[in-house]
Amino acid sequence: MAITDGQTLTGAQALVESLERMGVDVAFGIPGGAILPAYDPLYDSKIRHILVRHEQGAGHAAEGYAMSSGRVGVCIATSGPGATNLVTAIANAYMDSTPMVAITGQVNSTAIGTDAFQEADIRGITMPITKHSFLIKDVADIPLAIKEAFHIASTGRPGPVLVDIAKDALVAKAPFEWPEELDLPGYKPTIKPHARQIRAAAKMISESKRPVLYVGGGVTLARAHEELAAFVEKTHIPVVTTLMARGVFPDTHELNMGMPGMHGTVAAVGALQKADLLIALGTRFDDRVTGKLDSFAPEAKIIHADIDPAEIGKNKAVDIPIVGDVKQTLTQLNEAIEAYEKPEADAWRRLLASMKARYQPRWEEAPDGRLSPQEVIQRIGQLSPPDSIYVAGVGQHQMWSAHFLPHEKPAHWINSGGAGTMGFCVPAAMGAKVANPDATVWGIDGDGCFQMTNQELVTCAVNNIPIKIAVINNNVLGMVRQWQSLFYDGRYSNTDLNTESVPNFPMLAEAMGCVGLRATNEVEMEAAIQQALEINDRPVVVEFVVNKDAMVWPMVPAGTSNDEIKVARDMAPDWEEEVL
Repeated sequence: MAITDGQTLTGAQALVESLERMGVDVAFGIPGGAILPAYDPLYDSKIRHILVRHEQGAGHAAEGYAMSSGRVGVCIATSGPGATNLVTAIANAYMDSTPMVAITGQVNSTAIGTDAFQEADIRGITMPITKHSFLIKDVADIPLAIKEAFHIASTGRPGPVLVDIAKDALVAKAPFEWPEELDLPGYKPTIKPHARQIRAAAKMISESKRPVLYVGGGVTLARAHEELAAFVEKTHIPVVTTLMARGVFPDTHELNMGMPGMHGTVAAVGALQKADLLIALGTRFDDRVTGKLDSFAPEAKIIHADIDPAEIGKNKAVDIPIVGDVKQTLTQLNEAIEAYEKPEADAWRRLLASMKARYQPRWEEAPDGRLSPQEVIQRIGQLSPPDSIYVAGVGQHQMWSAHFLPHEKPAHWINSGGAGTMGFCVPAAMGAKVANPDATVWGIDGDGCFQMTNQELVTCAVNNIPIKIAVINNNVLGMVRQWQSLFYDGRYSNTDLNTESVPNFPMLAEAMGCVGLRATNEVEMEAAIQQALEINDRPVVVEFVVNKDAMVWPMVPAGTSNDEIKVARDMAPDWEEEVL
């Protein structure tokens, strides 16, 4: 039955009606005492509710849904521990600018502040990691709060918004009034870039000899890939794409130098270090990209375009700031650049092409005859359909995936960037599959990450969400072990997981309603990947037993200059030979 404005509803009914009016089609959550009133009208709603096994999984699933679809992800939890279990996912969404609305139940308004059963000040706890938050004590405030929450989460620089609702507000009744307009006087994100800054940027670009497009996740969020491609076509400027931007510009393009940073390609790191101009788009000069900040891009002028003015000049001084939506910025740059000659950068492009050809990421074969993890990841990408979506956990497998998977399309690479959250992969893959039911969704996880949130495979099995998870099992916490190898004299303190014997991953997968497979050599690897791709009625988990001493190269040691990049343990690129 359609609900009309003015109709008397409970707060719970008003909440569900508001979510429906915002176009929500799916929410991930777990009921509990304080939020329970909302689950009664949800029972009759057209919103698909997916009952997860842990609230952290609900949050990461909402992130995966949002990152792959561009829509706002929704997660729901009860008060106290239910709400605090969302904190990691909220922090992750905040760091990666993911649009998400987290709805939590709260104890009765009269009990707030009394240490009531399952009370937690979730609004206070998440204040530093939300874009905005609401505490609703009055039933009449629910519709406006929900509409404002979705607007704030999805506009400007996207991010998570918390809506905490007291239980008595969910139970009480009031006439439902849907706000037609929003009035948020303190919230006016700048969308349109300033024309004078655009003209100045176009002029600076035309005068550069060694320009680089330093492209961040904001370009993916803005769905500005077509405008970026048009700009590169006009200017022939080389491109580097950060971890969060992989796929926004195709890797197969000759001007894509790859990913910069601590584990970036030599060509991408070299491009930034040797440039005379950085055109930074939707990126925040993260420490994992810049290395030692005072040695980063020492000869470069900087044009920095971002929708968040707080990011511009935060870490690195900027010559031309451009505040605005990066899609509009690129559209206007494409027009403005027509008045200028394209940069005379033929020698620069030849230099970077030489670096790219000479220092492609590669790997050594495993000395014990085991699978090389890089080869496994590469073969998954080669054998899977071209529109596959890849979701990574955090660690070595994430970096190998960033290098060896095919990154050709925007929003087809989902991972935890700023927070580096282990356990992100499985629930985020679930969310991505819910948003894209016809796409092949692979989760590339490590044995350490996988054991943090693999219970969401049960959620996938019972809700017909047939994701595919590759567990790159090196029997250790690989990235930490790599640091212990390089910087702690091989003293492997508490990084051995013993996962070769416990747990048995294929049996664990079968127990959770999935297909469980294992591969220990190349023949088994090929067969397992093919079999996984053929199974689409259940989730599939494939354990790939790999060499535990494989390392991620290239690497810039933490706290050092990007000039210290190494392509193997004792091998640095010969910067002196790479001259203009």
